[in-house]
Amino acid sequence: MKSIVCEQPDQFKLMEGEKPIPKEGEALIRVRRIGICGTDIHAFGGNQPYFTYPRILGHELSGHIESIPENPLGFKAGDQVSIIPYMECGKCIACRNGKTNCCTDMKVLGVHIDGGMREWVAVPFDHLVKTEGLTLDQAAMIEPLSIGAHAVRRAAIQKGEFALVIGAGPIGLGVMAIAKEQGAKVIAMDMNNERLEFARKWANADYTLNVLDHPHEKLAEWTNGDMPAVVFDATGNAKSMMDAFNYPAHGGRLVYVGLVKSDISFSDSDFHKRELTLMGSRNATREDFDYVVNFVRTGKVDLDSYITHRSSFSEMIDQFEGWLSPDAKVIKAIVEV
Repeated sequence: MKSIVCEQPDQFKLMEGEKPIPKEGEALIRVRRIGICGTDIHAFGGNQPYFTYPRILGHELSGHIESIPENPLGFKAGDQVSIIPYMECGKCIACRNGKTNCCTDMKVLGVHIDGGMREWVAVPFDHLVKTEGLTLDQAAMIEPLSIGAHAVRRAAIQKGEFALVIGAGPIGLGVMAIAKEQGAKVIAMDMNNERLEFARKWANADYTLNVLDHPHEKLAEWTNGDMPAVVFDATGNAKSMMDAFNYPAHGGRLVYVGLVKSDISFSDSDFHKRELTLMGSRNATREDFDYVVNFVRTGKVDLDSYITHRSSFSEMIDQFEGWLSPDAKVIKAIVEV
């Protein structure tokens, strides 16, 4: 079995290894598509929290079930699936309360344990999601879109509310599309005008705003002085995350979708004055995956234009560093296995 291993920062290696043998309760999946996400990029660059080397990356996955035991979920060999890559303990307070996405002993494929950047992977069958009717490309994008769906669900958006999404990367774009689907008036903010134009077209953002173009004044103007009811920061940038406190309305919500390996500070008096609610949004649950599968099936989201770059498995190592350059204009890259 071929695997691509991140041996240390800035170094991939193609390796041969044994095909995994599923344990009790696991299915063997023939991996067909691997999405490249910010976690993979940060791991390759040496700045991903909670990470050790060497590691097989990859957690945005789709493929086919090669073998599976009898199971109550109705999965069978040959089924096309996406994978929920968050391996929870099932016993801690978060798991007992249905918040498996923030388990106290979380093991994420491609981060804490080896992921799917290989030909086969064995995973618990209760972490599979049926994706019949979707393409393999679409099925691999269920996981990143589910991150956005979870953040929007955390925010409890009400129809007609203004939602500011900071960061027009792949996760932020998903937040925009799903917030728009749920009836929000979406404002996209980024420092890249090409990304903002893509957000306007792809996610149907109502407004676009360059962060360098007097954002507070524009937000006040568009919201009749109220400011956005909910603000999502999907940048993973400490300065942006701290600046985001400037934008929610009185009584509003600020949701951190992006993760940064840094401390965050803010003005407590201003935070209290506006009685803001600050939330973290981590990973996603099966509820979010099921929502996104149905959302994609409606045809309301164009994943063909969302996926801008692709390579074969054998070519990925040579192409990966090129995808990191801003000149490459990557939104989402995908690997065909």
